[in-house]
Amino acid sequence: MISMHKSAALSGIDGYIVDVETDISNGMPGFDIVGLPDTAVKESKERIRAAIKNSGLVFPAKRITVNLAPADMKKEGAHFDLPITLGILASSEQLDVRKTHDAIFMGELSLNGDLRAVNGVLPMVISAYQRGIRRVFLPRENAKEAAVVAGMEVFAVGSLQELFEHFSGQKEILPTIVDIDELLRNNEKGRVDFADVKGQLYVKRALEIAAAGGHNMLMIGPPGSGKTMIAKRIPTILPDMTFEESLEVTKVHSIAGALSKSSPLVSERPFRHPHHTISANGLSGGGANPRPGEISLSHNGVLFMDELPEFRRDALEAMRQPLEDGQITITRAGGTATYPCNVMMVASMNPCPCGYYGDKTRECSCTQTKIMKYLGKISGPLLDRIDLHIEVPSVQYEELETKEKGESSAEIKKRVDKARRIQTERYKDCGIYSNSQLTPELMAVHCRLNDDANNLLKNAFENLGLSARAHNRILKVARTIADLSGSENIEVEHIAEAIQYRALDKRFFN
Repeated sequence: MISMHKSAALSGIDGYIVDVETDISNGMPGFDIVGLPDTAVKESKERIRAAIKNSGLVFPAKRITVNLAPADMKKEGAHFDLPITLGILASSEQLDVRKTHDAIFMGELSLNGDLRAVNGVLPMVISAYQRGIRRVFLPRENAKEAAVVAGMEVFAVGSLQELFEHFSGQKEILPTIVDIDELLRNNEKGRVDFADVKGQLYVKRALEIAAAGGHNMLMIGPPGSGKTMIAKRIPTILPDMTFEESLEVTKVHSIAGALSKSSPLVSERPFRHPHHTISANGLSGGGANPRPGEISLSHNGVLFMDELPEFRRDALEAMRQPLEDGQITITRAGGTATYPCNVMMVASMNPCPCGYYGDKTRECSCTQTKIMKYLGKISGPLLDRIDLHIEVPSVQYEELETKEKGESSAEIKKRVDKARRIQTERYKDCGIYSNSQLTPELMAVHCRLNDDANNLLKNAFENLGLSARAHNRILKVARTIADLSGSENIEVEHIAEAIQYRALDKRFFN
């Protein structure tokens, strides 16, 4: 007898439906799985055999053939255990197949029949919903993650025996319901605050601009000047994520297995802080079967790269195109996957190996050759993709001892939100959301300059030796500064401030 059940698999960040076809026939007992299964799927045979027997059911001593269609796409993951098991039970007439035809199934089986959590549930459930499927049966640990898809009935299953009793009418499993509004409110932005940062008013202003326009930023300063402390507070001034953005981020984290069990929906903008020893694959993504890297896990959030020159050169250069395109395509023997990476990259570094080149309080011990070699680890093309270059000076004693509280994150966030609303309205028909995403065509429309502003930019371009990309970055930053001031047009003062944030090109890197 032949039976068919539906499951799902992943192709990059998206899911697709997999038909699990099971045939049981007379002949020499055997168990074959075809349809390009990976090792985890092939090994499911022994897990399924033990789970069926230990659940009080009968494993048929006949020839079993399972086909995973479409057969030309590689299937990976242990979540096929459950649909294959149901196919065997239905084909051996232990289960009524009519009760399972309009649902998808996923879950890894333990030897005693319990279901274990799997990765990538959210994108697979979304793909099933888009195909008209309205019921999903999966492990309890994944139920809340799947339940964020409105209109999908999610049934949390603890064991194979529990699922069998549900379909046989002995004990019904009730759908899982979650409060999406409550999940979106479940964030931890109150942990840190910009009010804790002493001094550094110039740096705070630059961060406000970066947050308002989604711009990349590089901070250069001596050790102990507060670069890391400041960077960790950036998420507190970023706009709240919409539900659509939360879904996108959650999908990436679900595929990577980085989703928190206590929070099935990522409601706070990610802040990723990889160590400088990370490999190129760890940063950009990869592996035999492509998986998202740190740049994709930072999607719609912040990727903070501390001690930028200490990162491997190949890892840094691998980020150039993704930072420009907002997505990264990974091609490996196991397949090709495209992941989103619309990130705000914030980097920090010392001006030299000892850290005190140009510092007013301590003398630098590095030779000019060492300094040039250290700064030369960062290529010009990568620097061009960073909109704001900020010098972070040492904090003075008077600033540390002051009892006066600085401006809070909530106050800064109000201005950032206002600027983002202006951009959202301006670009509502353009397919972008912030000034950092402006294309040359859109810049010609929204970044027009008067004669005075144009002459100022021309002089800066010639005197600072800027590239065409740096020229465009200055225009984008000036557009954000104008939005923060509530100005429809980019004025001379906006261009002047934007140029200041490229002045370090001349001082440190030329």
